[in-house]
Amino acid sequence: MSSLSNTELYSESADDFTYMKSLGLESNISTAAAEKVFYYHHDLKHWNASFPILVLIHGYPQSSFMWRHIIPLLPTTMPLFIPDVPGYGRSAPLEISHSKINTGLAILNILSTLIPQPSSIQPYPIILAGHDRGAHISQRLTVSAPHPSFKIIGTILLDITPSLTRWSSFSTPTVSVGGFHWPFLANASLAISMITAFGGDKWAEFCLERWSGNSASALAKFKDNNAWDVYTKDFKRESVVTASCDDYRAGAEEDVLLQEQDQKAGRKMDCPVLKIYSELFLGSKYDMRAVWEEFVGKDGKLELVSVGVGVGHFVAEEAPVETAEAMIRFYQRMS
Repeated sequence: MSSLSNTELYSESADDFTYMKSLGLESNISTAAAEKVFYYHHDLKHWNASFPILVLIHGYPQSSFMWRHIIPLLPTTMPLFIPDVPGYGRSAPLEISHSKINTGLAILNILSTLIPQPSSIQPYPIILAGHDRGAHISQRLTVSAPHPSFKIIGTILLDITPSLTRWSSFSTPTVSVGGFHWPFLANASLAISMITAFGGDKWAEFCLERWSGNSASALAKFKDNNAWDVYTKDFKRESVVTASCDDYRAGAEEDVLLQEQDQKAGRKMDCPVLKIYSELFLGSKYDMRAVWEEFVGKDGKLELVSVGVGVGHFVAEEAPVETAEAMIRFYQRMS
């Protein structure tokens, strides 16, 4: 496994970085090593809460680069915060558990440092949009509302089921086979050694291939800008493999236990929720409305948008136009 120096990891000449900069984004590339969480942002330096901040949180096995097709489709007036999840991409691993509450708080803590101070508007309105692991982080933050500086006024979840639902469905053989990586990665020490021996880059490519759809045009869009090279290169680093396995370990332990406690206590997402999902992927295995109605509270409102035509799990990259259109409509209703 490779171990990049800070000079290599935070190089401003890296192809993914230069591409994201070309979209009009700013970043903390020069201070990310000290700040631990790397991020891009748009229109935050003079943000005055006229529009809620859209926080885009990526999934596994990706980085913030997964939003490259979505960003150009969003209105230029939309404030954006786009981090690498702690332990992924250019962000350092946490020194504590990579539970969804810990990773989510790390993201919100660094965002709070970007808000112009002082401000009479608190808590600050934000909308969370997460894919895969980022969606699980978004769900946890929405239920727990752990940061006093922010009010989550809406949540967008891309192609997940709640962790509790996913684990409960493993009694179904096809679901168990399709989601084998959940228990595999949750056995973190074993998974780390096996992925390291196999090659982290090969493992990441296997996951990308396995979860993609069967549309040739969608797959080509997914691979645009050498995205797969960006993601597989990250997984050559043992720190990324280790942190991501701890992410899944937490998903099998403290995360799902907390979600179970929430459900028993009636703690749910009490804000508007947009659920975007692949008809081919999760949509073929679950009744998405029935599943998510159990996790949205009486003060929330659930909207579902399915993406079809052979699109797989990576809806933001395989079907960016349909995904962005749904996100924009939702955001505008929340603003």
